[in-house]
Amino acid sequence: MESAHRFKLTIEYDGSRFSGWQRQENGASVQQSIEEAVLALTGARSIVHGAGRTDAGVHATGQVAHIDLARDWDPWRLREAINAHLVGRPIAITAAARAAVDFDARRHAIRRHYLYRIVNRRAPLALDFGRAWAMKRALNVEAMHEAAQALVGRHDFSTFRDSQCQANSPLRTLDSFRVRREGDNVSCEVSARSFLHRQVRSMVGSLVEVGVGKWRPADLRAALEAADRARCGPVAPACGLYLVEVEYPES
Repeated sequence: MESAHRFKLTIEYDGSRFSGWQRQENGASVQQSIEEAVLALTGARSIVHGAGRTDAGVHATGQVAHIDLARDWDPWRLREAINAHLVGRPIAITAAARAAVDFDARRHAIRRHYLYRIVNRRAPLALDFGRAWAMKRALNVEAMHEAAQALVGRHDFSTFRDSQCQANSPLRTLDSFRVRREGDNVSCEVSARSFLHRQVRSMVGSLVEVGVGKWRPADLRAALEAADRARCGPVAPACGLYLVEVEYPES
């Protein structure tokens, strides 16, 4: 695109109605929905490049993407205009900003922050249905947090890597992993530069095995060290996972 203007978009969405972030043939995607809104706005096709390819059913409060447009929009007006064409879809552009012509939302990210939400109570979910994992069995959150610390650092995460993962290496570095409770709400907060396919949901599912007393913290460490997908616990459902923030260098 000649004399294109690049913009950075921050995006919130409810993933329940989508087949994931990435455009695909078998269902509506978040990427496709935003691209259709931009097409309706500008009359030109543009690709929205996301920082993370969230799976079907996964939500975001801080997904980041970049897009090239022929016109140099005022960022505030661009945000408002795209949102006007997204009415009826559970997607919102929460911020828009001009970006350097070489800014890349995926490649330039230095850290991604995910939140996994569990509601730990006997009663079924009403307001949080489809937006959290309902867990009736009491969870020992302290044991979960203790176990999670074995995952922090650089490891071979083959145990927590989906069989369809296309990453070249199972090695990843987790910067932090915190599990905490506020009332019935249990939050699993994990940060890293990048993650393997379904890594967060795989780790959370195994941590819940610790929380309900099926595993000890040492069992989770042993599962990690085995580097064997067969040692992973049940994978947590997509509905509880949120991409909450993507960090970039200050420059």
